[in-house]
Amino acid sequence: MKNHLYQTGLIGNCAYLAHIHKNTNVEWLCWPRFDSSFIFGGLMDREKGGEFSILPEGDYQSEQYYLENTNVLCTVITSTEGVYRITDFAPRFNQFERYFKPLMLVRKIEVLEGTPRVKVVCKPVYDYGLKTLSRQRGSSHIEYFGTEEKVRLTTNIPINYIIDEQYSVLSETKYLVLTFGKPLEAPLANTSEQFLRETVAYWRLWIKHSSIAAFFQKNVIRSALVLKIHQYEDTGAIIAASTTSLSEFPGSGRNWDYRYCWLRDTYYVISSLSHIGHFEEMERYFNYVSDISFSEKGRFQPLYGITGEKHLYENILDHLEGYMGNKPVRVGNQAYEHIQNDIYGQVLISLLPLYVDHRFVFSERKDSARWIDYLLTKVELTIDEKDAGIWEFRNIANTHCYSNLFQWAGCSAAEKMARAIGDEKLMQRAIALKERAAVHIENCYDPVRKVYAHAVDSPHLDASTLQLIMMNYLDPASDRAKDHLIALEKELKTPNGLFYRYLHSDDFGKPKTTFLICAFWYVEALACVGRIDEAVKEFENLLKYSNHLLLFSEDVDEETGSQWGNFPQAYSHVGLMNAAYRIAIKLDKPIFL
Repeated sequence: MKNHLYQTGLIGNCAYLAHIHKNTNVEWLCWPRFDSSFIFGGLMDREKGGEFSILPEGDYQSEQYYLENTNVLCTVITSTEGVYRITDFAPRFNQFERYFKPLMLVRKIEVLEGTPRVKVVCKPVYDYGLKTLSRQRGSSHIEYFGTEEKVRLTTNIPINYIIDEQYSVLSETKYLVLTFGKPLEAPLANTSEQFLRETVAYWRLWIKHSSIAAFFQKNVIRSALVLKIHQYEDTGAIIAASTTSLSEFPGSGRNWDYRYCWLRDTYYVISSLSHIGHFEEMERYFNYVSDISFSEKGRFQPLYGITGEKHLYENILDHLEGYMGNKPVRVGNQAYEHIQNDIYGQVLISLLPLYVDHRFVFSERKDSARWIDYLLTKVELTIDEKDAGIWEFRNIANTHCYSNLFQWAGCSAAEKMARAIGDEKLMQRAIALKERAAVHIENCYDPVRKVYAHAVDSPHLDASTLQLIMMNYLDPASDRAKDHLIALEKELKTPNGLFYRYLHSDDFGKPKTTFLICAFWYVEALACVGRIDEAVKEFENLLKYSNHLLLFSEDVDEETGSQWGNFPQAYSHVGLMNAAYRIAIKLDKPIFL
């Protein structure tokens, strides 16, 4: 079963993201920010979501692919009258010693065979579909009004054909340039071609400057390109996904807005960027995290807005039908109110490369001791406290194994950083807190089943405890690590190689779909304990759960293999990148030999 939405490709330029469906429609595009209202939101409502399509008359076939090593997407449409290709991209390249990344969607339409006739429909909306934009025609453009800034479509297609939604023969290359704010005033064809050349060159150079191992390199390259455009470059924040309210499974009610930055997942993101050698993106993310950390007087939130907003009030948009009729449609995320105490450890671990990787100059950080002490104080204040855990249980609090693991790991990182700056007192404080966290972790151990439960005094198992092995809390060569992994795979692994987060009931009942990043964690754990052949086999098996463009969702239905949840999910791609790196290192094949 292939869901409609997941037959899309993603384009972006670190200022915005857009989903282009195989049917040529722009299914999702939010302007001017990742978390703004959609301009096109057909995935949430076919009627109220607007439309931007380029279709032939009658039946057609569609093929979609990326230009190699780029975020430039091609859709080839074959109809009875001919064949044409649409090249969609978000311009991005170096200009005047900075990155040019306008709020501009460029659509190039070129004939490949025959004389196809096409109809262009462009109906942007705003305020999540509550507002239909009025329009005004110009000599070579259409102006749309009703947003905070003007939206303009500039084209060499006759304006009346677009306004009247009329079919016309595609006899030459056509261009459609949609802008938000500043319109395109330069020559249409030449500028579009120049932007395309420079955007292709930018992405290919970015990949050439990546240190990507030989193991399934093509897949890692695509995941790296996906992760890159999920970074909001203005602040450095990296969002979980560009979409909202894509249900984890039909009728689940688990429909969340993921257009925010989860501080809680900092370690995984930083690791993946480090593995491919992209330090510019790491430093931008460090700056985002540090800006939040020093401005946050109280608790750290699990997630923040892309410019550090704290109050992400959750609203339900009753007027929208939802993806495949799955309501509610949510904007905002109530999880910002949750207590998740692994965050402080995540932040500490993410800072460790600044002190132990000599490509960074930590001596320039004059406030290192204060910074480490500040975060250790956060750990100390929360180390004995129950929390909502990594899966953000809304009405359940426990002393979670995972939360204390990351406090343990964060204190281990603080110990190393304190040693690097020569602060003995700070180092001893970190060690003492690390030992306190370990006591809570050990209270989760079940000696009969030889497994760590998800929380103290709980019988339930949880895939997040795979991290006990990957974080080296458990020696991967030890019997305890191997037994723990066996117990988890026995209960949470599916016959098709997927992995459930957990199987006990939560606030919304029992989960019915598997969580993809957990399956990639499982692959990593297999590699860690020396089950390399199995790790490779399971990794290869997971690749079939991508869409036609190697893009992964958040969740996968075990029975049908269909994709669910927000898409593409940046953290699923992070999971793939980290698993591939772990296997490549174990195989001792980090380069081509």
